[in-house]
Amino acid sequence: MSVYDSLDSINEELHKCMKCGNCQAVCPIYKETRQEVGVARGKISLAEFILSGEAEMTEGMAERFSLCTTCMACNQNCPCGVRFDKIILAARAEAVRKKGLHPVKKIAFTALKMQRLFDFGMKTGSVFQGVALKHLPHKSDRLARMRFDIGIGTEKVFPMLAKRPLRSELPEVVKVKNPKMRVAFFTGCMINYFYTDIGKAVVEVLTENDIEVVIPRGQGCCGIPASVNGDTVSARALARRNLRAFERLGADALVVACSSGGTAWKHVFMELLENDPEFSTLAKKWSEKSYDISEFLIHKVPFKKEGLGRVDRKVTYHDPCHLNRGQGINKEPREILKSIPGVELIEMKEPGRCCGMAGSFSLVHPDLSVKISDRKIADISQTQTNTVATGCPACRLQLQSGVENAGIQEQVMHTVQILAESYRAGKKGSK
Repeated sequence: MSVYDSLDSINEELHKCMKCGNCQAVCPIYKETRQEVGVARGKISLAEFILSGEAEMTEGMAERFSLCTTCMACNQNCPCGVRFDKIILAARAEAVRKKGLHPVKKIAFTALKMQRLFDFGMKTGSVFQGVALKHLPHKSDRLARMRFDIGIGTEKVFPMLAKRPLRSELPEVVKVKNPKMRVAFFTGCMINYFYTDIGKAVVEVLTENDIEVVIPRGQGCCGIPASVNGDTVSARALARRNLRAFERLGADALVVACSSGGTAWKHVFMELLENDPEFSTLAKKWSEKSYDISEFLIHKVPFKKEGLGRVDRKVTYHDPCHLNRGQGINKEPREILKSIPGVELIEMKEPGRCCGMAGSFSLVHPDLSVKISDRKIADISQTQTNTVATGCPACRLQLQSGVENAGIQEQVMHTVQILAESYRAGKKGSK
């Protein structure tokens, strides 16, 4: 039974918990609030009360279940092996079944399912975004703050929408001479609409390694925002659409440069569609050939080291939760960085600590999100580096906002961007 379909599905996980409190030591929510409801143990007790009939799923209860970044640190620290991420997903899906979806979220997830309308809206937004966003003129990477407070404050720094989405800017098939293989690229939303520089770096690195790149036009949101907020109907619709789009064009492998997107392709699509006779097999097929870009470059190609040019950067690396704990990928990005001439990798004290972004969590609980981020930024500042690398565009957004507001001179980049920079430097040096 899927965790998305019934609260009863998590009974076994609930029974594993011995209420030891080890989750308190690593939970970013508890560290800021010091409230039992903020930690896994507290929410497990709430879920047990609901299942036993001692409590009901009220709006207040749903609000308590929203207090989780799904960073999975508690999973890793649990001596009993409790998968709390499964518990929180089941509880949120139950909340939607009992109380319905928040109107704003309902509008947002409905729009995500209407890809053409959503795409038109984002393109229109890129033209008129200056009405709501105030560009930071001293920044060359198009950063901005809100002109007025809509409930999340005006200090948060956002990337501005790209003038053209990545999928409109690049051809559906990027060809190379004598390709080693054909690889499909899942862009996700943030790379497609905001961080097109990450997407271009992915394509640049892949083609540099003699790989033909396919970017299906029919792809869209991975559905993680919907699934983590309990909207399983929307999440399943988005999963099916992406599977259709990639199956239509076909590829030897699929690469992702977004930790949430990678988790969707590797795990979530299969869980959402396990009872779907048409799509369960398709989800499993694509799961088995899905790779994070760093994982792909280390284990599948491997990437060419000859021709790498010097890049003078002192880099510290932030581990995205859904890449590190969700997919077990943490050595690969570091191996790439260490292979680049001129890059000095300096580890921060807690590279795997959640940055507080967690998608919609940062919008629903903006103050708490900033408090969690502040700890990460303080850790980064101690490294005395000039670049923060990460493997997730959402983490990049949070870290960019944090370093800007702290006045720290750090450039925040995806690991693959630094590798692409090295390939360009190599070409320039050989001329």
